[in-house]
Amino acid sequence: MRVLIDIREIKTIKQLEQVQQLEYNVWGMPSIPIHQTLTAVKNGGIVVGAYDGDQLVGFSYGFSGFREGKSYLCSHMLGIDENYRSKGIGEQLKYAQQAIAIERGYNLMVWTFDPLETRNGFLNLSKLNGICYTYIENCYGEMQDGLNKGLPSDRFEVCWYITSDYVSKNVSIDTEGAIPVASCVQNEQGFLCLEITENLKYDKDLYTLPVPKDFQALKLQDPALALDWRFKTRHILQRLFAQGYAAIQLQQQEHYNEYVLVKLEILDLEGANQYENHGNYH
Repeated sequence: MRVLIDIREIKTIKQLEQVQQLEYNVWGMPSIPIHQTLTAVKNGGIVVGAYDGDQLVGFSYGFSGFREGKSYLCSHMLGIDENYRSKGIGEQLKYAQQAIAIERGYNLMVWTFDPLETRNGFLNLSKLNGICYTYIENCYGEMQDGLNKGLPSDRFEVCWYITSDYVSKNVSIDTEGAIPVASCVQNEQGFLCLEITENLKYDKDLYTLPVPKDFQALKLQDPALALDWRFKTRHILQRLFAQGYAAIQLQQQEHYNEYVLVKLEILDLEGANQYENHGNYH
């Protein structure tokens, strides 16, 4: 359920101090220094905040990036106060940042997220129409915050082509007939395990990959099984991305969720070939 929230662009030191405090509250780690966020804002970066009255309850921090001769906005951090999550605030923040980015001449926004954190996957792919075709192994090294501690920090890189028809017209891809690349089976403890389908050639238009509904709960209940999910999904996704597929949706099933992957060329994204970052990084 949405709440009445005021979305504002953040530019001042006082506002950035509020962002710094909320960042610490969300992740429990030292926050980005003010001199860094302020400099980013003054040099092409865009920070937006969600306010409930005078209280900052969410923010999205982005800075200017440059790759293969093209500029883009790296929307690096999205943080929501724990009492305001699952209320549509993240979506509002991204759309506000998108609008400002288009005004300032950007046509691409990028950011990363853990592919096994499906709340983020649903927002980034199914709601915003972002796509992922780059997998980064242990992207940030061994992280020590509560959300990431204990597992390799693998990440999807989201590409959000904000001026494309695919995004602006909210194009939907028909996923009927997608082929599962793996299945879920229940172990003796009642937890779902991933079994990879053998001998797939990865030559069809559409595939699906199961992922846990609540990866944080799984990490607490069975860390070894969580690690198994990390390594198996890493293996499958790297193979698919290397062969030209992109993750485009996160579908919610009764006992698990699943990514839908299609050939990138099917999407006909304007400008997609300008950014040569397809594939996998180690």
